[in-house]
Amino acid sequence: MSEKGDLRYFDYAATTPADPKVIEAMSGCLGMAGDFGNPASSSHGAGQRARRLVEQARKDVAALIGADAQDIIWTSGATESNNLALKGYADRATQKRHLITSQLEHKAVLDTTASLEARGMAVTRLAPTAQGEITAQAVAAALRPDTGLVSLMLVNNELGTLTDIASIAHVVHAAGALLHVDAAQALGKTPIDVTALGIDLLSMSAHKVYGPKGIGALYVSREAFERIAPQMHGGGHERGLRSGTLATHQIVGMGVACELARHAMQEDGERIARLGERLLAAVLAVPGVTLNAAHARRIPHTLSLTFDLPGFFPFLLTGDLAISSTSACNSAAGTPSHVLTAIGLGEEAASRTVRLSLGRFTTQDDVDFALDCIRRAVEPCRPVAAAL
Repeated sequence: MSEKGDLRYFDYAATTPADPKVIEAMSGCLGMAGDFGNPASSSHGAGQRARRLVEQARKDVAALIGADAQDIIWTSGATESNNLALKGYADRATQKRHLITSQLEHKAVLDTTASLEARGMAVTRLAPTAQGEITAQAVAAALRPDTGLVSLMLVNNELGTLTDIASIAHVVHAAGALLHVDAAQALGKTPIDVTALGIDLLSMSAHKVYGPKGIGALYVSREAFERIAPQMHGGGHERGLRSGTLATHQIVGMGVACELARHAMQEDGERIARLGERLLAAVLAVPGVTLNAAHARRIPHTLSLTFDLPGFFPFLLTGDLAISSTSACNSAAGTPSHVLTAIGLGEEAASRTVRLSLGRFTTQDDVDFALDCIRRAVEPCRPVAAAL
């Protein structure tokens, strides 16, 4: 096992290191000399100061997605946000009890919709194109008179593909349904304007955008608010949608992370795109390596590469290089990626696929190191391939 100081990190899609400015802001909310108070304790200064910090963070998160601050509901992360959106809708729905999602979604959506299906909801799971896209035409074809909610991710966590949410929102709203978007992989990487895109519910997570783990948010539009039931009770916090004492330090961390992302997103994206292009061009020069969903709209941060080389296994790239052979959720389950199999890869091809994801702290030296690791890993496989 490598020492952490030697590690070259290419797993930003799984989680990101907290930005130093985030860490500093969070530290100021923990000790006796800091703003440690309960934000709900309005009778004294400690609580009032904490409340002001929470509300500023709410504004910062809202600003990143073009929303009003009052429409941001704090949660423990995107998984809880997805659960609140989907189960919250189901608990209030009386007639429109048909949901549409896709085969490409994160387990936080797929497992939640499976749970709702077991409770009597009807669920349609759309198949993607070979490029990993869910189209507005596919959504329109799946809509029914009883469709109440459509749930799709904005950026796929394994492929990096972008969904045309604006076009999908048009057909969803024309049918009188709500649109929920899992934006865990999109926040801070691609511009989001919930009004312009027509999003009713948007799930977010801080630890994907250089904030802390354990904190996230759900954007709930005013049109959707009355159609969502709380899933946690006990105090009526967050406009009654999510009870529980607010974690000031984590909320402040997410707020700072979103404010940093709002100002740095374009510059970060351009730099990461240049690094990603350099990495991709060199890797694709190796015979037998392909980029999955190569012709789809995509963010530059995430590359899904299949190595069609006998004798190649993803573990050959581990050690000083931190990458993923699948999403973190599938890796924990030890099963082939449902995303890769949904776009047509067989189990063997999926087992030879790796995801490299770049981020704010990736350097050109890191890219060169990764390329050297890849070249050394595939070199022994070439004679085997030539002999076949």
